[in-house]
Amino acid sequence: MIRIFTTCVLLLLFALPLSAAPAPASLKDVVAALEKGYAGLQDVQADFSQKTTISAVNREQKGSGEVLLKRPASATAMFRFNYFRPKQQIISNGRQVWFYTAENKQVMVNSVAGMFAGGNSIALSYLTGLGHVSRDFEVTFAAEAQDKNGNYKLELTPKKASPVLTRLELTVSAEAVKQLQGSGEVKNLFPVVSSTVHDAGGNRTRIDYSRVRVNRGIADRNFNFKIPAGVEVIKP
Repeated sequence: MIRIFTTCVLLLLFALPLSAAPAPASLKDVVAALEKGYAGLQDVQADFSQKTTISAVNREQKGSGEVLLKRPASATAMFRFNYFRPKQQIISNGRQVWFYTAENKQVMVNSVAGMFAGGNSIALSYLTGLGHVSRDFEVTFAAEAQDKNGNYKLELTPKKASPVLTRLELTVSAEAVKQLQGSGEVKNLFPVVSSTVHDAGGNRTRIDYSRVRVNRGIADRNFNFKIPAGVEVIKP
C-alpha cells in the first residue's frame, strides 16, 4: 500500500495535458524545459486518472480523482490526493501522512520521514524540491523520440537505486520546449504530458492529468486531516 502511494506521489510531479507539436529539439532543451518549469512552481491543483499494471497477477487497477500539491519556501511539500474511484484520501501537511480508506474505516498514519526512508528517498527529493532531472537521472530519448502530437518522450534511470522507481518514462510538452527555444523561458510550470513509473517488482503505473492549475495560492488548511470518529488508526 505504501509503495503504491509513493508511486502516485512521484507520478504527480510529472504530468500535463497534450500540446501542439513544435520543431524537433535537443535532449538538452527538453531537460531544461522540465527544470526551468519546476523552478517556478509553487502549487498545483488538477484532476487525475491512473492505471497500475500488477506484474505478478497480470492485473490492472484504475483510479481517478483530484490532487493538490504545495511547495512552501522553507518546508517539506504538502499534498492531498482525493480519490473518487476507489474512495480514499492520501494527505500530508509536510510532517505527517494520512492514508484514509472510508470503506474499511481505517487510516494509516506515518511521518513523512518514515514514509520515504531508505531506498525511497528519491521520492522525498521530488516532494521537497521537485528535484533536478539531470542531477538525479540518466536521461535519454525513447526509441520513438516524439509522439504523434510532437511531444517529447524520455526514458530516465535513477542514478541512485530505489525499489519504488527503477525506470521512469516521461512525455514532455512540446509547447513548453518551444517556449524555451524561443524566449529562454517556460510558461508551462508543470510541463509533462504523461508519465509511467516502473518498480523493482515489474509493476508499472501511468498517470495523466487534466484541468491543471498552477500557482493559485492553495491554502495550508487543505493539507490537514481530522480523523473521523469510529475509524481505526494504524501506525508503523
